[in-house]
Amino acid sequence: MNDTGTTDAVTEALFALHQDLPRQGPGSDATTRRLLEMAGPLPEHPRVLDAGCGPGRSALLLAEEAGAHVTAVDLHQPFLDGLAAEAARRGLGDQVAVVNCSMDRLAVPDHSFDLIWAEGSVYSIGFDNALRAWRRLLAPGGVLVVTEIEWTAPDPAAAVSAYWDSVYPLRTRAANTDAARAAGYGVHAHWPLPENDWWDEYYTPLTQRLARVDPRRPGMPEALAAHRAEIDMRREHGSDYRYAAYILRPHPHPTAENGTMTSWTARPETADDIPAVRAILLAAFPTAAETDIVDALRADPQAWIDGLSMVTTAPDSTPVGYALLTRCHVGGQPALALAPCAVLPSAQRAGAGSAAIRTALSAAQAMGENLVVVLGHPEYYPRFGFTPASRFGIRAPFDVPDEAMMAMALDDTRPVPAGTIQYPAPFGE
Repeated sequence: MNDTGTTDAVTEALFALHQDLPRQGPGSDATTRRLLEMAGPLPEHPRVLDAGCGPGRSALLLAEEAGAHVTAVDLHQPFLDGLAAEAARRGLGDQVAVVNCSMDRLAVPDHSFDLIWAEGSVYSIGFDNALRAWRRLLAPGGVLVVTEIEWTAPDPAAAVSAYWDSVYPLRTRAANTDAARAAGYGVHAHWPLPENDWWDEYYTPLTQRLARVDPRRPGMPEALAAHRAEIDMRREHGSDYRYAAYILRPHPHPTAENGTMTSWTARPETADDIPAVRAILLAAFPTAAETDIVDALRADPQAWIDGLSMVTTAPDSTPVGYALLTRCHVGGQPALALAPCAVLPSAQRAGAGSAAIRTALSAAQAMGENLVVVLGHPEYYPRFGFTPASRFGIRAPFDVPDEAMMAMALDDTRPVPAGTIQYPAPFGE
């Protein structure tokens, strides 16, 4: 048999070893749910690319529990056929579409997906290649969830280093983070997979399968040897390497304001950002009033909406800008108030504020919100789509110039309520 025939036989033997196993790599449903939570917030019915879906364990969970419309991509047609059949059996046939192609060659328009999911599959095309290929596919505000094998030991054992150098060269977390940033992403989160994700649903069932297969099948001796070596390596040197998840969000393209070009990253705030947000507000405004309002809004469950408090960070990850959307009402109907918005003096007039505002509005739209009101400079906010609120029949609860009280509809197919704005109590109105 020629070399090509031998390779094909080994590949088919590898697929046979994995057929009908719970997992084709380390992972668990619990981990999928955890990563889905870390990736949020997402639109009500997110468009998801499951890259290297295999039999579709994650694709089915994303469709069933997140209401996602999943494009599941793989090169092994039996996996895709099984996934399509299972999706139909569960009543998810309209939510799961299967595509046979390489995960870095998907022929779809730019910005086609809100979420790209690659759980245990990126090694087949390489981390760097995947990040380059997928960035264009993410919609504004989109997120990439990818798991990658990485070193945990600064000086791994010679045997494990030689093994992975021959199979799939590994890097450290720091090197993978640098690669993600170089590819145009911000690292929103990093989470090591638990050890039982290796054994409970992958290596233990796989070991049982290895003991039952016919070793005389063409390509099977090589497939058995490869998997036994991998399992032995994990058992003996598991502390030297791990699978870890990266939650990545693309940096926005460079923004130009007044001739200055700067690339900013805007994302939802975390608890660690609160001191930096306070510093931004104190630096941007003459008193602490806005700082106190934001603190009060955080403590008001009727006003605060998780995922709509946005910070803009500089290339070194330092927070420099801020924008907040909270719940208000117009004529008794739910709406959002944009306030406050602030930027450190050193970063003003370079697009940091715009990045935070656009990201907040995009997140609100993805949540199904519609009406947003803002009181501000009429020369600034129309660039985002705001127009005088009076055109909608909306008025402020206090005297204000008509051109300064503005509103916008995030979905022009939906009706907009009219009436007086009722701000949250912390605004003092």
